[in-house]
Amino acid sequence: MPETVYIIDTFSLMFQVFHAIPPMTGPAGQPTNAVFGFTRDLFMILRKKPGYLLCALDSPGPGLRSDWYPDYKAQRKEMPEDLAPQIPMITEVIEGFGIPAVTHAGWEADDVIATVTRQAEAAGMEVCIVSTDKDCRQLLNEHVKMFNCRKGEYFGPPELMETWNIRPEQVIDFQALVGDSVDNVPGVPLVGPKKATALLEQFGDLEGVLANAEKAPGKKLRENLVTYADQARISKKLVTLSTELPLDFNLETARVGNFDVDALQQMFLDFGFRKFRDDLYDLAGLGDGDVPQDIPPAKKVGQRSLFDAAGNAAPSTWRAEVKPIESSHDWVLIRDEDEFTELITLLGQAKEICIDLETTGLDAMRAEIVGWAVSIDPATGYYIPVKGPAGQFTLDPQQVLDAFRPLLVDPDIAISNQNIKYDLLVWKRLGIEVVNIGMDSMVGHYLLDAGARSHGLDSMADEFLKHRMIPIKDLIGTGKSQKRMDEIDVEQVAEYAAEDACISLRLCHLIRSQLEEQNLWTLYTELERPLIPILAQMEFDGIRVDDRELFEQSRQGEVRINELLEELKEQAGREFNPDSPKQLREVLFDEIGLPVQKRTKTGPSTDQSVLEKLALMHPLPAKIMEYRQLAKLKGTYLDALPKLIHPETGRIHASFNQVVAATGRLSSSDPNLQNIPIRTAEGRRIRKAFIPGEPGWKLLCCDYSQIELRMLAHFSGDEALREAFQTGMDIHTAVACEVFEVDEEHVDSDMRRVAKAVNFGVIYGQSPFGLAAALNIPHEQAAEFINNYFDRYPGVENFIHSTLEECHRAGYVYTVLGRRRPITGIKNVTGRNRNMPERTAINTVIQGSAADLIKQAMINIHNRLQSSDLQSRMLLQIHDELVFEAPVGELEELSQLVKTEMEAAMELDVPLLVDMKHGDNWLDAK
Repeated sequence: MPETVYIIDTFSLMFQVFHAIPPMTGPAGQPTNAVFGFTRDLFMILRKKPGYLLCALDSPGPGLRSDWYPDYKAQRKEMPEDLAPQIPMITEVIEGFGIPAVTHAGWEADDVIATVTRQAEAAGMEVCIVSTDKDCRQLLNEHVKMFNCRKGEYFGPPELMETWNIRPEQVIDFQALVGDSVDNVPGVPLVGPKKATALLEQFGDLEGVLANAEKAPGKKLRENLVTYADQARISKKLVTLSTELPLDFNLETARVGNFDVDALQQMFLDFGFRKFRDDLYDLAGLGDGDVPQDIPPAKKVGQRSLFDAAGNAAPSTWRAEVKPIESSHDWVLIRDEDEFTELITLLGQAKEICIDLETTGLDAMRAEIVGWAVSIDPATGYYIPVKGPAGQFTLDPQQVLDAFRPLLVDPDIAISNQNIKYDLLVWKRLGIEVVNIGMDSMVGHYLLDAGARSHGLDSMADEFLKHRMIPIKDLIGTGKSQKRMDEIDVEQVAEYAAEDACISLRLCHLIRSQLEEQNLWTLYTELERPLIPILAQMEFDGIRVDDRELFEQSRQGEVRINELLEELKEQAGREFNPDSPKQLREVLFDEIGLPVQKRTKTGPSTDQSVLEKLALMHPLPAKIMEYRQLAKLKGTYLDALPKLIHPETGRIHASFNQVVAATGRLSSSDPNLQNIPIRTAEGRRIRKAFIPGEPGWKLLCCDYSQIELRMLAHFSGDEALREAFQTGMDIHTAVACEVFEVDEEHVDSDMRRVAKAVNFGVIYGQSPFGLAAALNIPHEQAAEFINNYFDRYPGVENFIHSTLEECHRAGYVYTVLGRRRPITGIKNVTGRNRNMPERTAINTVIQGSAADLIKQAMINIHNRLQSSDLQSRMLLQIHDELVFEAPVGELEELSQLVKTEMEAAMELDVPLLVDMKHGDNWLDAK
């Protein structure tokens, strides 16, 4: 069998994956979606076992075709801002795989592809061109085909005949007639694909068509073939690929297999692509024993070789010193009560103990302890089993708990672990409150590298210790065959659990030293660590949910959904499934005849933005939106929330996540309370089901007023913005006065709406296009609003510029309490157009500082409640809002306490204001 050469149209593939994959950011905040997609496609291609693989590239600057025809590709848009910084990273990946990148001055990648293709054919090889560029179709034959990565489909002469009804040797003439709007190849007016095919079938080739113009059907076509004959000939020259470039390239250098595994592994860590590591090992034929242990230092972004795309100095993203763990670390299974007694005595002499509980499940409010893994020296881990398979030795669970209790409540012994909040919650259910929380490696790593893709133990052990943890799936299995931990052989669990404790302790020591070195230790000890037990208490308390209210709302939703289905059937003139994109497209565009707004890979789009536009033309799209909204509410909340109610407490115990949002904000899960809709009456009504947990109690909701805009005023120092807050004037009205140049009494609701959009648009780096779309106004008008805003509030623009300049220099942005986030991709600060990293930088300063503020307020409030006689409880933190439950008799005192602590949590240059309401449920309290 002849060997196959794969040739990648590099820039074409880069653009494809950039537009196909939503925005992604790496550990340093750098955009990575194109790098991820390109790498993923490389793996897909390499799995096809090509003998040779190379990347073809356009040469920099205008090529020869622009000399032949100055308007060639003249309408091409500039490279997207978030793609440019990814090109050097893609280059590095290409180099890491040992793939040669081939270019030739003055010529395009397609010409390189054509030349290499003919050389490979002459050598008796098969060729596969990884491209969707129509120009490459002229190269097709029985030995040459094209491959579409997005569809996973090959394209050869049969597919060409099916698509254009021509042979490969007719492609050049076909394109000369039709032209190409993408590359601005003019072609002949009035000649489309079908007409071009008919003319070539009748007259053979381009010259035959032009020579027989008088025989063409239609007067206007005959005139155009005569008038634009020279234009057709220049078009043919433009689309004809050169197959004889004098390339300084030896095909043998493209032989597959020259991987730099060490370098690629480091790149994947730098970019946050952890899943590719196993793919790499499989591809390189490495087993676990072959995994490289020594990895070269990470290269800084910008130190690339193939492309010299303009960039900025990379931030010195935190990377711990690599200390490979000894593979022979000890683990000890406690096999009798005497050994356990000796261990407890040993632990009692320690200043820090890493304790990692193995449990029957991941829900800390329901899980039972299977065993205790402990370590006081990273070289040794101990495992005490309290549950296990029948016939295997375990200690009495209560006896072990009672023995550990004094250690857990000893103020002189620090209890450390990875994600210690889980263990705190399990112990809390058993009546134990840990007094001295030490180091949580997960939370510490989050402070060092908030943008990391994972703060999990496995990924950190891999990245910083070069140690591969025993996969949990190897222990308990997956899917239907998955077992509980107490069903696994005790010795197997002991090895797994003791390793967790050892590695967690080692990482705790490593991360603590880095926090101290990076001046983040105070942020950890005074803000994030004190918050851990508070969040555990909030999760433990939960919030009561009225399942009868949810059931009634679900029933009413079902009735309305059925009514909507009938109304849709009536308006469409037939029955159809509104959940089927195919059927919905048929109804909207084929049968009703509404205009297509935008397209996807599978056809015309029917997303929310499209339906909003179509709703102005026909009543059916509005009904579709209402149907979708109700169906989502019913499935996501009304029917799902009752299933999350704990059978013993009657409450929902959501998890509050400290290490998810890179800005520093808390998030919640199981359920995600922050996503409960509030824009519609039906969405807001869901909050009615959240009620106090005790008879005669009320819910109290306390919400910072416009905190992000207050943070903007504080950081920017803008006098007009500060004055508006200091005088108590409504900020959106104040901005409307400035932007529209009117007095306060002349500001109407539309003006305030525009001002509000501009206010928040500034924080999020919204462009005039974005503001125009949000307000449904012309782009020019949106640009004028933004310009007027910055003219009136020059301090805001100065703040944005100075923040970006500092980030460009140092590679970081900082919040008000010194939380930092690495950001790459900041360009030299000119103009007002912001790319994704720049928007992220500004948003992190503002939103991250608001997160610091409410966390500090939570700590202060918790401490006051602990020292008071109040029964009131803090239950939820949602964005800038805190929710409490309290006896009616405590409401006044609690309100004053919370208001005082929230408004005094930080001293800013503008006053903090808290809106407070109470009620019998969350809806009434809002």
